Amino acid sequence: MAAKLPHFGLMVPNADSRSPDHEVRAPYDRSAIATAATADAAVVETALATAYRLYRDRDGWLSGARRVEILEKTAEIMTTRAETLALEAAREGGKPLIDSRVEVARAIDGVKLCIEGLRTQSGTEVPMGVTASSLIRLAFTRHEPIGVVVAVSAFNHPLNLIVHQVAPAVVVGCPVVVKPAADTPLSCLRFVGILREAGLPPEWCQAVITHGRDVAERLVTDGRVGFFSFIGSPKVGWALRAKLAPGTRCALEHGGAAPVIVAADADLDDVVPLLVKGGFYHAGQVCVSVQRVFADARIARVVATRMAAGAGKLVVGDPTRAETDIGPLIRPAEVERVHEWVGEAVKGGAELLAGGKPISATCYACTVLYDPPPAARVSTEEVFGPVVCVYPYTDIDEAIARANALPVAFQAAVCTRDLATALRAYRRLDASAVMVNDHTAFRVDWMPFAGLRQSGHGVGGIHHTMKDMQIEKMLVVRSKEL
Repeated sequence: MAAKLPHFGLMVPNADSRSPDHEVRAPYDRSAIATAATADAAVVETALATAYRLYRDRDGWLSGARRVEILEKTAEIMTTRAETLALEAAREGGKPLIDSRVEVARAIDGVKLCIEGLRTQSGTEVPMGVTASSLIRLAFTRHEPIGVVVAVSAFNHPLNLIVHQVAPAVVVGCPVVVKPAADTPLSCLRFVGILREAGLPPEWCQAVITHGRDVAERLVTDGRVGFFSFIGSPKVGWALRAKLAPGTRCALEHGGAAPVIVAADADLDDVVPLLVKGGFYHAGQVCVSVQRVFADARIARVVATRMAAGAGKLVVGDPTRAETDIGPLIRPAEVERVHEWVGEAVKGGAELLAGGKPISATCYACTVLYDPPPAARVSTEEVFGPVVCVYPYTDIDEAIARANALPVAFQAAVCTRDLATALRAYRRLDASAVMVNDHTAFRVDWMPFAGLRQSGHGVGGIHHTMKDMQIEKMLVVRSKEL
């Protein structure tokens, strides 16, 4: 008899759903690993009503001290269960265990960053008494929660993204309703469960797996939502932003086609391994993954050949095994799409130096293409797969212009030993962050993380998200004693 799958019930108090359970499958072998209850329209209404009632009852708000206590306990519980959380994230999301362990460590640190942020943030004094009209007055600001937060998340970092969207809401005192990606909901449900175990009343953080797109849209566009946090595709993100209720604030994080400029004087022994890591980490399913490498024509062939050699050494397979470097794509359809894009580029004249074929129905070989056509989809759209393109250039300004030619802009990089070259690229690249002698996917959780143009709206990062989820409220005191 087959073992019964773990089941996750509704995480909305006092709600009952008539929609069917959702089956979660491992992306590597497509085996069923869990089932979870889904939310119909009635459940979404209950969740929103509950969250809004909490926000409107100011006397019932959790104190800052209580919120800090809850998050401190949350970090402690996560630390004791770190290996379990990493294994589950690897199994449901396909990111190899070695990288999922890093994700869990980052998530724990993210919770701690929320605590630090609350303890160190402060309001400002607004000058008074400097004109006749402002005499005998004192003015200053303090922070309050913005309202109900609705967070919609992506699959590629199933625990850390949830921490980035949920923990800031908890620490600043916003009731939050979170909708994880349907492919990877388990890490989110575990995290919400840990928050509750740590003492957070269930009503303050509710998780829903919505049944049907219309139900998800109803959750996001409701007039009771104060802040909408979205991580996912630009098509969905921009469409939802256009439907938000008047007054709802938002932050959107989409993707890009990250460019790297490699100058002729770059230390290839140092930077090529970094570019290989940044291009193929999590099978390229990262919004700032290295995708377009513009290398000086004098070294471009060497860069491409070395990257191909590095790609060929990566172990592709079961993400739960410690020796695996690269796991599966999230769905078999993504393997088919990536292969179609690669085939199109090769047919158009790109030289295939590594990979270029499916390894299985769920895994794709790490692929390096040399000089794909400018109009190919691998050159103009986010691949979100294990594909890196290397293009030769003869003039660095021309390379920068090509890097800037797309409607997306996120993080970029330049590899050089020359300070002037680095600064020239920094000033001219369209990006919210430019890495020097590093890959484009570098990130720590306290730094600003922002997609520009079609790549997003607003700024991510723990402290920046906390700021977005609060208002700075001014108090003006008039007294003759001032």
